[in-house]
Amino acid sequence: MYKHILLPTDGSELAHKAVRQGLELAKALGAEVTVVIVTEPWPVGEMGGGMMVAVPTSEFESVVAEQASRVLAEVSDLAAKAGVACTTLHVPNQYPAEGIVEQANARGCDLIVMASHGRRGLAKLLLGSQATRVLTYSTVPVLICK
Repeated sequence: MYKHILLPTDGSELAHKAVRQGLELAKALGAEVTVVIVTEPWPVGEMGGGMMVAVPTSEFESVVAEQASRVLAEVSDLAAKAGVACTTLHVPNQYPAEGIVEQANARGCDLIVMASHGRRGLAKLLLGSQATRVLTYSTVPVLICK
């Protein structure tokens, strides 16, 4: 049925739950997985009065890369224990939904298994949902874990 599953994560407990479910599915199907963490571009913000504030680029990139490596290593260990073939990937400087869809297509994945953070009300309006965006843009089937 499915031969190559993309498992996006952001390192959160909810995302980790979806990754575990994706690994279980992959094991049951004999599928391989690619685990991806997509990190957003360097943040720059306006404080008001035209003043711009930013974290130094090199410091931001270093912290993000270190965190991504840690999360991907944890998932790689889980996959090894489950006996699932696993590739890990960090995609920096891209918005998560776009990076997830792009990687699913580029790597020939036939299913995306990901978490929904279940935001409601104002938080959903302001922050949006990466899962909703992936569902909107993906041509690959998406399994959402709550």
